[in-house]
Amino acid sequence: MFLNLPAIESLHNPLLQARLQTKIDNKTKPVGSLGRIETLAIQIGMLLGTESPVLEEPQLIVFAGDHGLTRQGGVSAYPSDVTWQMVENFLAGGAAVSVLAHQHSLNLSVVDCGVQHDFTARNGLYIRKIAHGTANSFEGPAMSIEQCEQAMNNGIELLRSLPGNVLLLGEMGIGNTSAASLLMARFTGHDIAECTGAGTGLNAEAVQRKANILREVLHRHTNVESPMEILAALGGFEIATMVGAVLQAASERRVVVVDGFIATAAVLLAHAMCPNVLAYCVFAHQSGEQGHRNMLKYLNAQPLLDLGMRLGEGSGAAMAWPLLVSACALLRDMASFDSASVSRADNSASTTSTQAPSE
Repeated sequence: MFLNLPAIESLHNPLLQARLQTKIDNKTKPVGSLGRIETLAIQIGMLLGTESPVLEEPQLIVFAGDHGLTRQGGVSAYPSDVTWQMVENFLAGGAAVSVLAHQHSLNLSVVDCGVQHDFTARNGLYIRKIAHGTANSFEGPAMSIEQCEQAMNNGIELLRSLPGNVLLLGEMGIGNTSAASLLMARFTGHDIAECTGAGTGLNAEAVQRKANILREVLHRHTNVESPMEILAALGGFEIATMVGAVLQAASERRVVVVDGFIATAAVLLAHAMCPNVLAYCVFAHQSGEQGHRNMLKYLNAQPLLDLGMRLGEGSGAAMAWPLLVSACALLRDMASFDSASVSRADNSASTTSTQAPSE
């Protein structure tokens, strides 16, 4: 099939950025005293193109798929059946991300991108299955180029059909930390041992065995060069579908809230295909998964939270969601010095313009 990647415009707009900075600086507070919440508010204002941003109909999407590499053994503590079982758990409302989505009124849906199971149709489930799991990347490419393009196109088309101006990324797939580690090693140049972590709970010895398997996988795919070829060789259906969704969301100027290690790997691929995409991404947290810190550093991304989480599912994105809501509310609704008739600081008497007064 022919894949036409969506165009993503640069957010470079010095006039809007200056207006947003002036607006946040003139709120009834010492300049800079809300720290990174101010930076977040300005980013969202730039992204949505307004000084009064409102986050509407947020879509939290869990992209699910199975990985043929798990048949090799040694890369996961859990069997592949857990993927489809957890999809059922998401839909039944019993998973962590289900609880958080309900708590924060996020629209939760699950996409079957390539799970080794046939689901019955129901609300909240989108069947976009390419195959019943990828091929084993130890033996050959995980996907054909055609499958990879179809998965990306599925993500593009899905986003086009959904309302709102926010996409929160989630994923589920036994073996997908291995795919993310492989993609990270190939794109960032880090040794695979630095990219490989416990995933679903492997001990130190098992992590070493996993890294050895992944090193061999990388060795068998040294001939692939383009981002699409690398994604097809090493990735998964859910990661490829997520890449398409991220690119489409950015092209529509939606805020993209990035969860943990696997979701960031999808952004890593999207960035390789279109660097402008990063300006549309808010990185929710730094995962406890080894490698995520360096992946974030490679993308020059600053996560909002660092709670040692490594669950996936979009749980970190949902946990960070209230910070985005608060940032927008403060930018929109907090009084200015003039509107509240509050005296400004005497800057000549301040040691620094960003120091808050002691209480």
